[in-house]
Amino acid sequence: MKFNKKIYLPFQRVCDEAKERFSTIERAIFLFFATTLILSVMYVLFWTNDALMVTIPKNGGALIEGSVNSPGFINPLLAIRDSDRDLSSLIYSGLVRISPSGEIINDLAERYEIRENGTAYYFKIKDSAVFHDGAPVTADDVKFTVERAQDASVKSVKRANWEGVSVEKISDKEILFRLKQPYTPFILNTSLGVLPSHIWSAVEAEQIPFSQLNISPIGSGPYKIKSIQKDGSGVPSAYVLESFKQYTLGRPYISKIIFKFYPNQEALLQAYNNNEIENMATVMPKIARELGNGGARVETAPLARIFGVFFNQNQQTIFAAPEVRDALEKAVDKNEIVNTVMLGFASAIDGPFPSDIAKLMAAVEPAKTVASASASSETASANAEAVEILERAGWKFDDEKKVMVKKTKQQTQELAFTLTTSNAPELRETAAILKTSWEKIGAKVEIKTHDPNDLNQNVIRPRKFDALLFGEIIGRDMDLFAFWHSSQRNDPGLNLAMYVNKDTDAILEEARMSADQDDRIVKYSRFYDILKREKPALFLYTPDFIYMVSPKIQGMALGQISISADRFSEVYKWYLETQKVWKVFLK
Repeated sequence: MKFNKKIYLPFQRVCDEAKERFSTIERAIFLFFATTLILSVMYVLFWTNDALMVTIPKNGGALIEGSVNSPGFINPLLAIRDSDRDLSSLIYSGLVRISPSGEIINDLAERYEIRENGTAYYFKIKDSAVFHDGAPVTADDVKFTVERAQDASVKSVKRANWEGVSVEKISDKEILFRLKQPYTPFILNTSLGVLPSHIWSAVEAEQIPFSQLNISPIGSGPYKIKSIQKDGSGVPSAYVLESFKQYTLGRPYISKIIFKFYPNQEALLQAYNNNEIENMATVMPKIARELGNGGARVETAPLARIFGVFFNQNQQTIFAAPEVRDALEKAVDKNEIVNTVMLGFASAIDGPFPSDIAKLMAAVEPAKTVASASASSETASANAEAVEILERAGWKFDDEKKVMVKKTKQQTQELAFTLTTSNAPELRETAAILKTSWEKIGAKVEIKTHDPNDLNQNVIRPRKFDALLFGEIIGRDMDLFAFWHSSQRNDPGLNLAMYVNKDTDAILEEARMSADQDDRIVKYSRFYDILKREKPALFLYTPDFIYMVSPKIQGMALGQISISADRFSEVYKWYLETQKVWKVFLK
C-alpha cells in the first residue's frame, strides 16, 4: 500500500513561499546565514560535549624494558641483581606496598594494627587476595615466607630484616608478628613478596636457591608470566608479562610488559638506539645527557644513597688527627664532582643522609642547614684555609719529599695514604678529582681500584683500607643504625669508618624505636651535629636514579628510589592508551 499524499508543516510552507519571493542575492544571503547558524550550533554542541567529557586511562598496550644480565633468582628472598629484583617486584606482592611518596599502602593486607607499644604487628589479609594460579593467599603463605627468610640454609638477602621476629598464625586470613623491642621501620619489611606455600613447601629449604621455580615463579603481584624466551643455552633472554586481572589494587592498565636482557651496558644501549627496547634504567650520566640532548625522555629521582670517603683510623693513624680530616674536607669541591663526573645528575651533601631526607630534616628544624653543598666558587681560598688548618696543628710542607709532614718527639708522620674504590667509571673519576684536590694542599695519595666483588670480599669486609670511596644504600626508613652504631664496626655491620661514640649510639638506638617521625628527625639532627663536628667520613653526593622512558607512558611517579625496582611501586597506575567518557559516568 502506498501513501502518495505529501505532508507540509506550516513553518515549511512559509519558508517555501518566502524562498520563491527571494531574489538570487537574497537567496545567497539566506543560505550564508543558515549555514552559519547550523555550523555555530554544531560548534556549541561539540564544545559542550567536549567540556562534559574527560580523558581517562584505558587498558591496553605493551611496553618493552631492557636490562643487563639474565635473571636467575626471581624470588623476593634471593633477588640481588637488578633484573631479578625488577621481575620480583612485578610478579610478587607483599602485605603492604610503599608508594613513591613513602606512604604505606595496603596490598595483600586489608588492614594492619600496631599493638603492644610497637612490639606486635597484626595483619588481616584480603579475602580477594589470590595467586596467579588462583589459589588464595593465606596466613600460611606469609608464615612460610618469613620462616624461609629466617632459615640460614636458604641464604636469603632478607634474613637480617627478620631476625628475632616471631610469626603467629591467628586464622587463615590473620597473622601476627612479634618483635623483641619496638622498631619503627619494621612495617617496611612487610612489603616482602609472599611465596605460595602450596608450591614452595615441596622444596627443601637448602634446595630453594637451586629450584627452577626461581626462573618461572608464581606470585600475586600486578603482573604474571605469559611466556619465557630462552637462548640456545637455555638461559632466559626475554620475559613476557601480562597484567593480572585479580590483582588486589586493580588490574594494571598496561596489558603487557616485555623484558629483554643483554650481556652488558654497551649491548643494552645499542638495543635502545635500535628501538628494540623503549625503557632502560640505571643509565650512566654521560649516556643520559647525550640521549636527553637528542630528544629522548629522561626521568630522574633522588636515590636513597650517599657516596663519601670513609676514614679508617685503625689502619691509617693520620686520620685520628682532627685537623687532617678538617683539611681534607675543606680542600674538596663537591660541586666539581657533581657537575664534572655526575653531569648534574646528583646533589652535593654534607652529612650521612640522602639529599631529599636532609631537606625533610631541615624543614622540621629550619634553623639548621643539613645538606648544603660546600662552597666551590673560591677553590684557591679553600685550599689556603686547608693548609692553614694543617700548619696550625704543626704540619709543614717538606720540599724534598713533596708532602706535608708532622714531627713530634715520638714519630714523624707524612700526610700520605691510599684511597681505595670500585673500578666503576664514576668512582674512578671521583677518586682522580679527590687525589688532585688533596695533592694541592700537600697530601700524597695513591688510588687503588677493585672489581666490586673483590672490593667487598677482600677490602670492605676485613676493613683493609686507609680511606674508602664508597656508597651506602640508606633506604626509605632513615635508620642509620647499621652504618654508624659502634656494634656494627665489623662485618657484616656497615660501620665502614669503624666509628665509636656512646652519645651517637644512644641517639641511634632511641631513633629507631620512636614512632613519631618528627621526633626521629630531631634525634637524627643531633646525630648529624656530632658527625659534622667529628668528621669520621667525608660526605660527597647523592646520585640521581636515571631512567630512559618511553614518551608514551603516562601516570608515572618515581618519588624516592632505594633500588632500581622501586620505580615499579605504582606500575599498576601507568598507562599508554586513553579514552574519553562523560563525567557523569565516572565513579
